[in-house]
Amino acid sequence: MYPRRIMGVETEFGVAAYRDGKAVLTPEEVSRYLFRPVVAKHRSSNIFTANGSRLYLDVGSHPEFATAECDSVTQLLNYDKAGEAIFSELAAKAVESLAADRIGADVYLFKNNVDSAGNSYGAHENYLISRDLALKSFGKQLLPFLITRQLICGAGMIQKGRFVISQRADQVWEGVSSATTRTRPIINTRDEPHGDSHRFRRMHVIVGDSNMSEPTFALKIGSTLLVIEMLEAGFDLPDFELENPISHIRDIAADPTGATELALKDGRLTTALDVQRQTLSAAKRWLENRPDEGTPNADMAKVVDLWERTLDAIASQDFSRVDTEIDWVIKRKLLTRYKDKLGADWDHPKLAQIDLTYHDINRDRGLFYLLERKGLATRWTTDETIEQAVAQAPATTRAALRGKFLHAVREAGADYNVDWVHLKINRPQPTSVELLDPFATQDERVDALIAEVTGGE
Repeated sequence: MYPRRIMGVETEFGVAAYRDGKAVLTPEEVSRYLFRPVVAKHRSSNIFTANGSRLYLDVGSHPEFATAECDSVTQLLNYDKAGEAIFSELAAKAVESLAADRIGADVYLFKNNVDSAGNSYGAHENYLISRDLALKSFGKQLLPFLITRQLICGAGMIQKGRFVISQRADQVWEGVSSATTRTRPIINTRDEPHGDSHRFRRMHVIVGDSNMSEPTFALKIGSTLLVIEMLEAGFDLPDFELENPISHIRDIAADPTGATELALKDGRLTTALDVQRQTLSAAKRWLENRPDEGTPNADMAKVVDLWERTLDAIASQDFSRVDTEIDWVIKRKLLTRYKDKLGADWDHPKLAQIDLTYHDINRDRGLFYLLERKGLATRWTTDETIEQAVAQAPATTRAALRGKFLHAVREAGADYNVDWVHLKINRPQPTSVELLDPFATQDERVDALIAEVTGGE
C-alpha cells in the first residue's frame, strides 16, 4: 500500500500553574481549569475539534491532542503544531479563570515526556500498514532502526547528572507487545486499525520523544515512513536483527557519539551509528525509485539530506551544520552555554529550569520559540499553514468528512456522536455512518446525514 499512507501522532502534555515561581495547584486542578471551556461547550472533556482531531484529558491529568488523519509529513507537522496552538488558547483562558477566582497564576503546558517526579507521558506515532503484514515480524525488522532513531530525533534532557539524547529511552521496557502502560513497548501491537480490519493495521510506535523543532519532527516521521515503505516493498535493507533490542536503548541515549555496540542475533557486532548509516544508504536508493505520492519526493529528499547531515555531525562531533535543526543538539548547545557560564555541573537547578522551559508551548514565553525568533531554530513549515490546520480538517483524508460533519451538526445545534470511524446523529431518530476507508474524502452517506441535520440546506 506504499507510498501514500495515513499517519497520526498523539501528544500528551505536562501541565502546571505557577505563581511567583511556585506551583499553586495540582495537575488535576490545573486540568479542570484548562478544560472548563471545553466541558462548558461540549459537556465532555473528550471531544473532536473543528479540524477533525481529538482533544481530551488522559489518565494522570495529562492533556492530550491526537491529530486528525494525515497523509504527508508536512501536513502531519502542521496538525501537530495546531494542537499546540489549540492548547495554548485554552491555557490563556485558564489564566483568566484563575484570575477571576482570585487564584492568580500562569498556566504552563510542556511538550516534553518526563516531569520532575519522574512520571513519563508519551508522544505516540500511528502508521497505517497493510493487514497482509505480520506486525510482530514486521516490528522486529523495524526495531534496530527505532532504538537508534533517537540519535537523529531525540529531544534530549538532563538525567542523573548527565545529558542524554532521548527522554523516552528510559521509559520503555519491551520491544513488541500488546501492552501500553504495564511494559511500555517500542511498538504496540494492540489491534485497533480505526478502519477496515480486512485491509488495514495500525502500527503504534511508543518510543519517540515529543519534538519542538519542526525539522526534527519531519525527520522523525519521514525517516520512519521511508523504512516502512522499504519493508513493505521488499526493498533491500541490511539485516540488523538484534539479540536483545531493549538492552541497548538506554546506552544509546547516553552516548551522543553513536558508538554504542549492538549485539546482532547472528553473532556480529555493529554500532548504533552504523545501523543508521546503512539504513540511510538504503533510503537514498529507495528515493531514486519511490513513486512521487503521499509525502512528495521533494520533501523526502529534504528528510534524507537532514538525516545524512545529522549522522555526519555525530560521526565528526561537529554539530555546526545541524545545531538549529535537531532538538537534542539545539538544547544541548543552549544548556552547555549556560553550564559554562555558571561554572556548574549538569545537576545545577538553573539548568533543570532551562531544560523544562525549552518545552513550554507558549510562543511568547517558551525558550524554544525564543530561539526560533532569534534564528537559532530553523522552520520547516509556516505560521499561516499551522493557522489553517487549527481551523480546517485535512482535505486529503477521511478527516475532511469528520470536519464537515462536525461543522454542520454544531451549527445546527444537533445531538450527535463522533469517533474516528463513526458519525452519528441521535435525533429525530438515531442514524449513523461508518467510515472504514481512511483515504476517503467524499461519501454520499455523509452528505445525506448532513442534509438530515440541516434540512437539505
